[in-house]
Amino acid sequence: MKISLLGLVRVPLSCRIDKVMSTQKNQQIQNFWLVGVNYKKTDAAVRGMYAINSDQYEKILERAAGYGIKDLFIISTCNRTEIYSFADTAQHLMELICSVTVGDIDTLQEIAYIKNELTAVDHLFRVAAGLDSQILGDFEILGQIKNSVKYAKGKGFIGSIMERIINCVYQSAKSIKTNTQLSGGTVSVSFAAVQYIREHFTQADNKKIVLVGTGKIGRATCKNLVDYLGTTEITLINRTEETAVNLAKELNLAWAPYADLSAKIAEADVVLVSTGAMEPVIFSKDLENLGAKLVIDLSVPRNVDVEARNLEGITLVDVDLLSKIKDETLQMRKAEVPKAIAIIEEHIGEFMDWYNMRKYIPVMNEVKEKLRDIYIAPAFRVVNNIPLDATQEEAIKKIVNSFAAKIRRNNTAGCYYIEAINDYIEING
Repeated sequence: MKISLLGLVRVPLSCRIDKVMSTQKNQQIQNFWLVGVNYKKTDAAVRGMYAINSDQYEKILERAAGYGIKDLFIISTCNRTEIYSFADTAQHLMELICSVTVGDIDTLQEIAYIKNELTAVDHLFRVAAGLDSQILGDFEILGQIKNSVKYAKGKGFIGSIMERIINCVYQSAKSIKTNTQLSGGTVSVSFAAVQYIREHFTQADNKKIVLVGTGKIGRATCKNLVDYLGTTEITLINRTEETAVNLAKELNLAWAPYADLSAKIAEADVVLVSTGAMEPVIFSKDLENLGAKLVIDLSVPRNVDVEARNLEGITLVDVDLLSKIKDETLQMRKAEVPKAIAIIEEHIGEFMDWYNMRKYIPVMNEVKEKLRDIYIAPAFRVVNNIPLDATQEEAIKKIVNSFAAKIRRNNTAGCYYIEAINDYIEING
């Protein structure tokens, strides 16, 4: 039996559909912003002015609410500081950065890059894949992104759209890691330091090395020294002695208390520095009249006073110089870039499919509820006395899925809203 839709349910007007499909302004992709500084336009000293440590990160999140910002995360490494957010303007993000760092906003406006909408999304994908790293394909950045996002999420600053972008970024990076050789070989800032030592000394394996700072980068550097120089003439020093002691035991190396830093520097041929300090921990006076030494500063901001490079016998190297080291591995990685970009484009397309459908979720939910209302309506019950059970719920689900598929193909909802209701009545008439 066929029954008329008229009188059974009032069909919503197009303006009502528009209303249920609307989303908050600051959650639209048009309001996705990136503000950043990196190695391409600035040296380590300038980047250090805008570097953000964990305490500063927390302060930015605390102050974000004052700008109406609810979605935000920050990447701050030796090569870049980048803030990603759904915000009204990029200016707010610059003000947040400058509110906790020593850098001024006028300088930031001159050196920063600002990206918006899909351009900002694409940049995040490329950063996570290692395409924007100083050393192409360096995947250390992905772990840093994950830590940063985890912190922001714990503070409630990762909303549903931001989380979807980030998950797609992780999936893309994983696919690139699995299906390309973009990160093939062993090339990173820590490995570049080892290469530099090799080139600086004809017999590097018997040189005395002091490594100051045994955090993530220091640990990676230490392992590369052991693996690729074949040396155990390494003394580890860290403000938190336990960290140095544990790594020394793991790799069968020596360690010394931080109080002995000056004495150990005097004995060393090579000094590598990688601490989380926001200012130098080794000054020119610490290196005066000590003879020939290679000093490698892996830190941003710098942990070695730049004036030390003027001392006789001192060769001071920083991350900017290390990034210029090239080898066959990097040439191989360059050949993999087109494959990586293709994978990124595929995942961005999948995200945009999800995003474009997301605005229809409210109207799809309303269709589902309307079909349930129709089934229990008195006029419909006259011709159909089957209870609203699992079978009917499955029928409703199929109608809604069909409704969603038609929207996806044609990017419109109004006419299919009515059609979905008629389809349901048809199968139950």
